[in-house]
Amino acid sequence: MAQDSNFNEEVSGEAPGGDLPVEPGPEKTPPQAETPEQEAPAPEDETGALKEQLAELNNQYLRKAADFENFRKRMNRDKQEAVDFANQGLLLDLIQVIDDFDRAIKSAETSKDFSSFYEGISMIEKRLSSQLENKWGLKRYDSAGETFDPNRHEAIATEKSPEIEEPTVGEEFLKGYTLKDRVIRTAKVKVLMPDQPEEAQ
Repeated sequence: MAQDSNFNEEVSGEAPGGDLPVEPGPEKTPPQAETPEQEAPAPEDETGALKEQLAELNNQYLRKAADFENFRKRMNRDKQEAVDFANQGLLLDLIQVIDDFDRAIKSAETSKDFSSFYEGISMIEKRLSSQLENKWGLKRYDSAGETFDPNRHEAIATEKSPEIEEPTVGEEFLKGYTLKDRVIRTAKVKVLMPDQPEEAQ
C-alpha cells in the first residue's frame, strides 16, 4: 500500500511530504535572427554619382550663362533704342515748325507781300522759342549790359571804355542758351574793358 501512495503523489505533481507546487523552469526564448550589416557603396558607384552630379551642375551653369548673355544683349538693344528715339518728341515738335515755314514760303511766293511774310516768320519764331522753353527747358538769355562772365560769355572782340569800372558786355553777336539752368552755349559778345590811366596801370 505504501508504494501505491507514493505513485499517486508523483502522478499528481506534488512533492512527497508537502503541499508546495513545483516551480516551472525558466522559459527559453527563441534565438533572434541576426541582421546582416549594410555594405558600404563601392568606390566605383560613388565616382559615377559624382560624375552625374558634376554633369548636371555643368548643364545648369551653361543654361544660366546663356540666359545671362541673352539678357545682356536685350538690355543693350533696349538701351540703344532708348538713345535713338530719345528726341522723338522734340523732333515731332520741330516737324510742325517746318510745316509752318513751308506754308509761309508758299504764301510769299503767291502774294509777294513782304510785310505779311515778315509777320508770319516772326510768329513762327516766337512760337518755337516759347515751345522750346516751356516744354523742353531750353531758354536763351540776354547779355548786353551785364558784367562779363566767362562761364556765360565768349569774348569775340574787346573795346576800352572810360565809363566802366569792370569788364562789361557791350554788344551781343549771338545769344546764349541754357538747358534747365545749365549753359549749353555761351553768348558771343564784345567786351568793354575799363580804360585806366597809365599811372594806375
